[in-house]
Amino acid sequence: MPGQVAGVDEAGRGPLAGPVVVAAVILASGNPINGLDDSKMLSERQREALYPLIKARAIAWSVVEIHSEEIDRINILQATLLGMKKAIGQLSPAPTLALVDGNRAPDLSCEVRTIVQGDRLEPAISAASILAKVTRDRVMKEMHCRYPVYGFDRHKGYPTPEHLRRLEEHGPCAIHRRSFAPVRNALQQELL
Repeated sequence: MPGQVAGVDEAGRGPLAGPVVVAAVILASGNPINGLDDSKMLSERQREALYPLIKARAIAWSVVEIHSEEIDRINILQATLLGMKKAIGQLSPAPTLALVDGNRAPDLSCEVRTIVQGDRLEPAISAASILAKVTRDRVMKEMHCRYPVYGFDRHKGYPTPEHLRRLEEHGPCAIHRRSFAPVRNALQQELL
């Protein structure tokens, strides 16, 4: 039996709030899923349509959230690598090769290959990209219900002008990443 190949990708390294979400997917060869691409190239409707298909047709998949407190504790790169390690560790069967989007990869118990723009080039990474992005967008919509003054349903925590303005007006909430400069600056303004 040939080895299993997993694709790994994340969503949410750049936002000022919410988790970084990492997904790992092993796709079945010979059962392609049409329409897979880098999640950023797809519309929300396309991602939402592909999400259940990927879950139903993948040999294995996992999604891991690393929350803002952990991001602040160990930094965003280490949080992303930790998420990758956890996501790969949850796959059954275990992969023999992990294809990771980008140029940084965690130490894993299987062979690892990094691929810059892998979410456009490798279907398994594209699938992981979609699971991570849809999961994170859903989390941020839930967070909007809890913290409506920030507009998380629109910008998903990314540092848009609207988010920065609202952060300045209201100060950070519980899911803001305190180690990120705009949040740190807003905290310092509150102390003045």
